[in-house]
Formats: sequence, structure tokens, C-alpha cells
Amino acid sequence: MPPRLLKLETAPDLVDQVYRSLHDAISAGLLAPGERIVQEELAQRFAVSRQPVLQALRLLKQDGLLEDAPGRGLQVAALDAASLEQVYQVRGALDALAARLAAERGAALDTKLIERGRKAAAGRSVAAMIDADHAFHRAIYAAAGNPLIERSAQLHWSHARRAMGATLQRSTLRETVWDEHEAIAAAIAAGDAERAEQLMRAHCRHAADHLVRRLADVPLASGERR
Repeated sequence: MPPRLLKLETAPDLVDQVYRSLHDAISAGLLAPGERIVQEELAQRFAVSRQPVLQALRLLKQDGLLEDAPGRGLQVAALDAASLEQVYQVRGALDALAARLAAERGAALDTKLIERGRKAAAGRSVAAMIDADHAFHRAIYAAAGNPLIERSAQLHWSHARRAMGATLQRSTLRETVWDEHEAIAAAIAAGDAERAEQLMRAHCRHAADHLVRRLADVPLASGERR
């Protein structure tokens, strides 16, 4: 296991700490699709016993971020274009609902969200681009006034984040995505629920089509990093 994971401080809930650290590493692409996960090495790296590592790995497998490796053990799950398309079908429905509800409430999103996004898109940090995108969508979830939307969307975020991390560095999507975001925010602020919903559906469909094409064009091999 490469020395990219920091040791964890002793705390009551080590399972959650191990889970979060591995979850973030997989989502950000620090642990690549197909990379084998060795429980004993992780325990040593985190300076914890094997038990919290074992429980964290079980949770990550349930999330679909880990899968059975050939022979025995676990490996980081592959990035699958068909599965990603399904993720975005669900995300598109949730985000469209959130945009409609936010518009019905006449919510005004913080303009700094757009400024932050454009700045990130003009830079080279994929992590900053992803974080800015996540912050914008979370702001709409909050503005919708229905906490179940964000909770449901978060179930699928890690898979979308992995795909974005794998494709954004070579993608042209970042050049237009914040124009779409700004139009959505304007429709929400204007109270135009129909337009806000339509724009969000189109936005999610556009993002899904783009990411799926990029994954198909540039498949990730085991151990490959971007």
C-alpha cells in the first residue's frame, strides 16, 4: 500500500475514521480502480487494530466502492460507465426536484458559489473544481427545504466524484458548467420553478453524457492514475 494515508489519532470511533479516510482516497482517485486493498497493511498504516479496518472495508463494499478481488481479498471497484449513467439518472431526478422546490421558495443562492466555481474552473486543481460543484448543488438542496433530498443525493455522490476526478483534468465540461449553474441560480432566484427544473435536468443529462463518453474513451486500467 503506497504511503499516502496518514496515521489516525486514537478516538472512540476508529471505524468511522478508517472508513472516511479510505472513502475520500477512493473518491479522489488516490486509490485507483483495481488497486488491491490489504487489511493488514492498512492497519499498520493507520496504526490501529485489524478490527476497525475490517468493519470499514465491509461498509465500503456495501457502498460499491470496493469489490471482491480475483482469488481473495478486496480491490477498488472499477469505474463503470453504465453504472455511472444510472447514478446520474437518480441524481438528475433529485436535483431537478431540489431546483423546483428552491425556486418555489424564491431562494437566492450565494453569488460567491458561482465566483468560486469559475475560479476553480480556470485553475488546474481538479479537487477544487469538484468541491465547488458539490458546494453549488448542496446549496440548492438546502434551499429546497427538504433534507431528504440531500441525504438521498449523498448516497451517490462518491461515485459521481470518482468519475469527475478521472475525467475533469482532460475535460472541456468545466468550460461551460458554470454558465449552466449561473442560469439555474437565476431561474431559482426569479421563482421560475418550471425553468429551474428544466435547466437542472438538462444540466445533469449533459454532465452524465459527457462523463460517460470520457470514461468510455479513456478506460482506467488497474493501477493507472491521473
